[in-house]
Amino acid sequence: MFISNRIFDLQPEIAEWRRDFHQHPEICYEEVRTSKRVKELLESFGVDKIETGMGKTGVVAVIEGKENTSGRMIGLRADMDALPISEINEFEHKSTIDNRMHACGHDGHTSMLLGAAKYLVETRNFNGTAILIFQPAEEGGAGAKKMMEDGLFEKYNVDEVYGMHNMPGIPVGQFAMRVGGIMAAADFFDIEIEGLGGHAAMPHNTKDPIMVGSQIFNAIQTIISRQVDPIESGVISVTQFHAGDAYNVIPQTAKLCGTMRSLDEGVRELMAKRMDEVTENVGKAFDCKAKFIYRPNYPVTVNHKDQVDFAAKVAAEISGADKVDVDTAPLMGAEDFSFMLQKKPGAYIFVGNGDSAGLHHPAYDFNDEAIPVGVSYWAKLIEMAMPA
Repeated sequence: MFISNRIFDLQPEIAEWRRDFHQHPEICYEEVRTSKRVKELLESFGVDKIETGMGKTGVVAVIEGKENTSGRMIGLRADMDALPISEINEFEHKSTIDNRMHACGHDGHTSMLLGAAKYLVETRNFNGTAILIFQPAEEGGAGAKKMMEDGLFEKYNVDEVYGMHNMPGIPVGQFAMRVGGIMAAADFFDIEIEGLGGHAAMPHNTKDPIMVGSQIFNAIQTIISRQVDPIESGVISVTQFHAGDAYNVIPQTAKLCGTMRSLDEGVRELMAKRMDEVTENVGKAFDCKAKFIYRPNYPVTVNHKDQVDFAAKVAAEISGADKVDVDTAPLMGAEDFSFMLQKKPGAYIFVGNGDSAGLHHPAYDFNDEAIPVGVSYWAKLIEMAMPA
């Protein structure tokens, strides 16, 4: 691995920051302590400018190179928020807050970007400006979009923007990426059904919304199996079914809730259109009212080719070309970095977390052995994108 001695020397300190964040997790738009700590550390490094409060709890740091004649500006983004999960680990740095846990490694992402900030301030071996984006509310709160609505790219008009996420199952020191859709669009939906309630012993006098909901559940699965091109990817999952509260009563209403995933905007539009049509018409077939409520959330995370090619070169400098997978399989999970990639060219990549528990698992922990790899990737990216 091509990792500087200085970055190796910083690892214990960065791990301490990471474990502190892990002990004090904060969820979507509640990252008050986290943001304060990020700001304090950035100030101690001597970064040129710090802006807080963007996207409510977001932080932006500006670091100038030894020269700034290139006019180039590169953005690096790390997410800060935790999840409403109760941790089952028993190590010293486990979460101190009930039902709050860094189960996705954002504590590691934030710490690695802080480590890169410290290194870049010390060396400033680049010609241009590095914009470090510490983002809140990735886990369902669209913090990236919120920061953009607060003027992120108007104030800091970066030429390119890059994101990184740890990935369990990929060995430490390895990278994975792909051109195009790397993570899915994630949308939510509600299906509200109104029938006619009545006594369960006299179903002929009712219009059973549970039966209608069951028929809708089955029918919408055919959207994927019979209406989406088999070469494309799509997921429709009903995750909730609410109806009734008595053993001997057919209820008046029922409600289904769930998520839709896709890797193509055309498939995304088709799924939403057909979900609406199937819901309404199945309801009519059984003389009930059925309404589909579409809740679009995160778009497809689409990587740009030139930036993926560049990210692969940077990763190869860190670990060697044989440790860089440039055609990794896309994931049906979602990522709000997608909003940034709609606005700016860039790339979102995975860095190995080794043989750890999976993301969003109550036994997950970020692997501190990955710290030098991630910090080096960020630092080398800035130096290669804006050579001194």
